[in-house]
Amino acid sequence: MSSGALKILVVDDEPPIRKLLRMGLVTEGYEIIEAPNGKAALQLLPQSPDLIILDLGLPDMQGLDLLKRVRLQNEHVAIIVLSSRGDEAGKVEALDSGADDYVTKPFGMNELLARTRSALRHRLQVQGERPLFRVGNLSVDLVRRIVKLSETEVRLSPKEYDLLRQMVQHAGKVLTHKFLLDKLWDQNTDAQYLRVYVRQLRHKIEPDPERPEYILTETGIGYRLRAPD
Repeated sequence: MSSGALKILVVDDEPPIRKLLRMGLVTEGYEIIEAPNGKAALQLLPQSPDLIILDLGLPDMQGLDLLKRVRLQNEHVAIIVLSSRGDEAGKVEALDSGADDYVTKPFGMNELLARTRSALRHRLQVQGERPLFRVGNLSVDLVRRIVKLSETEVRLSPKEYDLLRQMVQHAGKVLTHKFLLDKLWDQNTDAQYLRVYVRQLRHKIEPDPERPEYILTETGIGYRLRAPD
């Protein structure tokens, strides 16, 4: 799984529900980690999920207590609560405790996916990222992980997408070779690997790869993605 995939932690004690969520979310390009109870969920928090789908009916602790503990440890992670309670008071309590959204069981997968995208966009905006980046004819949807030139989708390898995402997150800024190598490989990787992937990426997104408009070279330093006009 690409490290550029947004990671979702599913916390639910019912295996069929976890399977349903896993199948639906993986199809959309998300990376999924699972916890059957609150204790396991807390142990997985260091993996830094981008979003948590949290069932309040857990066997080992109150879901709202877990929600509050998660929010204390990570103020940025998006949280969608699942619950069989459909009353307004229950929704308000969950939202006041730190949830971004609330979905009542039983739920439709399409609705949950839409709520997931909405929660992720909100969190990306809060953290200063552009959930939908556009420059010239290039667009990058950081939530759906879709790259387009005009209306044509561009297929990228996981590593190519990771590279482009780093550039989108820092559009207009010069990213050094060391910065990109540390983010995408490790400190001992030769800079030639980076040059190869930049060349491959340019061939896929640039109108003329020999005269790039989007990924600009800062000679001897690194690369810069052109900022939006």
